[in-house]
Amino acid sequence: MKQTWRWFGPDDPISIAEIRQTGAAGIVSALHHVPTGQIWSVTDIKLRQRQIAEPDGLASGLTWDVAESVPVSEAIKTQTGPVKEHIAAYKQSLRNLASCGIHTVCYNFMPVLDWTRTDLSFPLPNGGHAMRFDLVDFAAFDCFILGRASAREDYSGEMQEMAKARFADMSDENRSRLSHNIVSGLPGANDGWSLADVRDRLSTYAGIDAEGLRDNLIDFLSEIIPTAESCGIRLSCHPDDPPFQLLGLPRVMSSQADYSKVLNAVDSPANGITFCTGSFGVADDFDPVAFVTHLGHRIHFVHLRNTVRSGGYEGFRHSFTEAEHLVGDTDMVATVRALLREEARRRKQGHRDYEIPMRPDHGHALLSDHEGQMQPGYPLIGRMRGLAELRGVIFALS
Repeated sequence: MKQTWRWFGPDDPISIAEIRQTGAAGIVSALHHVPTGQIWSVTDIKLRQRQIAEPDGLASGLTWDVAESVPVSEAIKTQTGPVKEHIAAYKQSLRNLASCGIHTVCYNFMPVLDWTRTDLSFPLPNGGHAMRFDLVDFAAFDCFILGRASAREDYSGEMQEMAKARFADMSDENRSRLSHNIVSGLPGANDGWSLADVRDRLSTYAGIDAEGLRDNLIDFLSEIIPTAESCGIRLSCHPDDPPFQLLGLPRVMSSQADYSKVLNAVDSPANGITFCTGSFGVADDFDPVAFVTHLGHRIHFVHLRNTVRSGGYEGFRHSFTEAEHLVGDTDMVATVRALLREEARRRKQGHRDYEIPMRPDHGHALLSDHEGQMQPGYPLIGRMRGLAELRGVIFALS
């Protein structure tokens, strides 16, 4: 696997010079300043490539390998408003990326909220900090801060009582922080919302159930996959994070079965997977080896991270904390072994692009990570530790 590192551009507190020292061989980036639904221009793409390859005029040895993410607009997800214009812009963005030599594109199809956490700095016993999703906190937000009309239908009586008590114990500052963590947009999220925005966006999904949202995803892919095929783009859908319904909204890319449905509906090598072990791994029935065995030929990009299920839960919805990369509910060694077998299969079949780009996703805030500005979930030391551990596993298994 090619070891890559996510970089958020010139505003990222971690520099390209620092990334070079981590041992990463490539960069995952995006044009976050371009509004969702607009075209990524060749000029902007080439500028980002220069910022990666020649920061301060000096060669870094790094290249922009994966575009994460080219966001899918709410208009496309709901098939309302300027959906045709946004699809046309998406196609042109793919053409422009391909013309600049970037052929792996990550995206997601999560409605309204992108990846979601309730605590961005959860204290750990060793003095570090992690991100956490607490289902009780989320229920407190949903029922008593957002005040969604049908929220209580989504939680048992026991969970509602726990959420009510949790909300009552929160200070105004903690309530504000919880709301900000959930709705304001985490790094790499498609959009940042206010509470009023979320309430408004929720109304656009009235009448759209899981089957309807999946149909919209399939329609979107049916439109853009021919363009991707024509210019050699590998589209890679990131799973829902967390992999269950939030705010009463359907989520349709949470499991191996979900991916099988969509990949079979639009059966093209260009229609592929971002295999994120952290997102899938929150589900207690996730089997990473089975996933790679059955769908590995459609994996174009990999996020390796781990989580630990702990705290309040209800059915298949779990609270969880971001864990060390090798210590969590997902067997990371078995996962890496399966991915290396898939790469070996590709090499044997003569695929020139057999090497799958991988990045260590998220990480604990450790040591000097606490001293300066840091993107939540994207510290320097914590991710470098994760990359080093994963590199050791890859080296040993190879």
